[in-house]
Amino acid sequence: MAESTAAESEKRPRSNFDVDYVIHFAVPPKEPPAEAEAALTQLLTSLTAAGFTTTLRPGRSPSSLLIFTRLASPRLLHSHIYRARVQDWLYGVRPAAPPVPSPSQGPATLDRYFGEEEPVTEAERLRLTYALITQPKNEGGAGVSPKGPGPVNKFVKGVFPLHDYGFNRRWLAEWSSKYSLEEGDIDEIRDRLGERVAFYFAFLRSYFAFLLFPAAFGLGAWLVLGPYSWVYAVVNGLWGVVFFEHWKMKEVDLAVQWGVRGVSRIQRPRAEFRFDREGVDPVTGEVVKLYSPYKRLARQLLQVPFAAACVAALGGLIASCFAIEIFITEVYNGPFKQYLTFLPTILLTIFNPTLTTLLTHLAARLTEIENYETHDEHTASFVQKVFVINFVTSYLGIFLTAFVYVPFAKVLVPYLDVFQLTAQRWTAEGKPLPTKSWQLNPGRLTKQVIYFTVTAQIVNLATEVMVPYVKRKLFKTVEKVQSELAEKKEGGPPSPTHAKDHPDEAKFLRRVRDQAELDEYDVTIDYREMVIQFGYLSLFSVVWPLTACSFLVNNWVEARSDAVKIATQCRRPIPWRADSIGPWLNALGFLSWLGSLTSAALVYLFHASEGNTGSILDSARGWALLLSILFAEHLYLAVQLVVRGVVRRLDSPGLQKEKRERFAMRKQLLERMAAAGGDVFYGGEKIEEVKGEEEGPEQEFWTRQKGVEETIRVGRALIAETAANKTKTAKD
Repeated sequence: MAESTAAESEKRPRSNFDVDYVIHFAVPPKEPPAEAEAALTQLLTSLTAAGFTTTLRPGRSPSSLLIFTRLASPRLLHSHIYRARVQDWLYGVRPAAPPVPSPSQGPATLDRYFGEEEPVTEAERLRLTYALITQPKNEGGAGVSPKGPGPVNKFVKGVFPLHDYGFNRRWLAEWSSKYSLEEGDIDEIRDRLGERVAFYFAFLRSYFAFLLFPAAFGLGAWLVLGPYSWVYAVVNGLWGVVFFEHWKMKEVDLAVQWGVRGVSRIQRPRAEFRFDREGVDPVTGEVVKLYSPYKRLARQLLQVPFAAACVAALGGLIASCFAIEIFITEVYNGPFKQYLTFLPTILLTIFNPTLTTLLTHLAARLTEIENYETHDEHTASFVQKVFVINFVTSYLGIFLTAFVYVPFAKVLVPYLDVFQLTAQRWTAEGKPLPTKSWQLNPGRLTKQVIYFTVTAQIVNLATEVMVPYVKRKLFKTVEKVQSELAEKKEGGPPSPTHAKDHPDEAKFLRRVRDQAELDEYDVTIDYREMVIQFGYLSLFSVVWPLTACSFLVNNWVEARSDAVKIATQCRRPIPWRADSIGPWLNALGFLSWLGSLTSAALVYLFHASEGNTGSILDSARGWALLLSILFAEHLYLAVQLVVRGVVRRLDSPGLQKEKRERFAMRKQLLERMAAAGGDVFYGGEKIEEVKGEEEGPEQEFWTRQKGVEETIRVGRALIAETAANKTKTAKD
């Protein structure tokens, strides 16, 4: 009985009224109603021409509409899937081509192929449906995109699929009862949410499994060897290399298993791309949109001053708060000391998020003006800038303690008198502040590492889970209060958003309106957390060998909390494909390499001193030599990465010849496929409406509005009603 109930709950028509995607159409307050009505008419007409059935309902706010879409013909979906799979084969993504249907037996052959031989997954269906919605009209799509050009798209606030609540409940229930994730769990995520999300959970699963060794070894090192052990540093460095190389192999293996090996070669174009001119592609001979590579390179060079700005702004803030903390905790000995110790934390809490947000917006803006043609290139460039920001905010404080405070504290502490002189201006008669003789705090570095690897992880996890929940509850409460106040002021019935819902649809529409207000899920944020955590383990775990134990516990919870975030706190992600974790792989390799140098430096500085901090300065020559080698090595790798990146962007006649020959082969085979199978899909086929297996609320949801003409009429009436209410409110 329970199995039949679970199976029934996962039927898409039962849970989501057979809806493929919802388009959130919002009318800005200052836009004239006539323009909004024209845009709505054009939007619905474009969707119908692209093969979609549409129906419309009011959104949560009076100025928003929800447009529900579904493909009108299963054969149309199969035709797009067939062509996409042929393209994958031609680009080497798939090992075998789909069957070539004959005009006489084509439908039966393809029905068997899609139904038995290689069924269509939920992720594939949603991905290609989204592509059909967002593709330009000249490519057979509807041209709908929240950030795309055109007078219609400025009213489109979002395009999103609906959550499958039956699957979400089962997903969370199963994962909460498991100690470790299995391959089947990742495969199911891939089938439902796409390879891009599945790769994140696969990486998290592999990372968690690999953490078992450094956690066990770190516990033994903590009990026997103690901190700053060269044995632990060597083993930890080897572990980092092994994990990095293993994951590089693992992601290739997963890409082959999932049929996406090399799918990054089939890149999604960005609607925001602005071209300078049109020209002829030297490989394909087709007319393509071009943007000057020199202009892009000039804009990419802005990354250098951007990195300098990050170091100056965030580094200056962290260094200033660091100095204030040293002065208050280790030099100052006057009144209110127990309260003043919180001053650096308060300053960081106020200014660090603000500066980080501003720099992140600046990074997004710089990436926009670099004007990339594809989403993959755009994302990779943005990730590079975000990694610079997070590297400074995450690691600079520990670097200051390890390589500035401890070796040079006796030289730098006298300069902290500037804080004493500044504070004296605020004391009565300029009396000097009471101070005490300074002594180096040998446990400061260990406390910092423990904070970032334990306390900060807990705070981040709680913030990630609780803040969105509290924010949604707060917004709902405010919205309810505003609605009640408006009803009392007008003295009329409740708002039409809730009053006109059909009883059979009311619960479903409440869920959709809630999802429309959720944030989009960004897997980049989760990758960033794991990569930064890996950096702590590689760079500083030699200070506190129990670091891996903390991360092991955190990541067990992290996998479940990320599942909760996707299922309840964000919109269902578009199931995009990927063949790797993208640019984060380079970040892992960099941190693994840097960790070997940092661990060696920490062992040299702290283990050799054996607790006598004064001996560090006595061995300044060795320390300076190591620092020089480290600086030279960093500079070498930076130049190497820059040169490698520039060379990869260059083309040559030989490469063009190779691409031209491959393109000719693909084009010839594609024409043969289209000639053999085109009649099966497009041979005068009339798109027919999808009929439900039985009458009920699911079918009535789509038949209450008879055709696109009535849907347009209902939408125009809702826009006109909203405009009339605004006019009436303004007069009152």
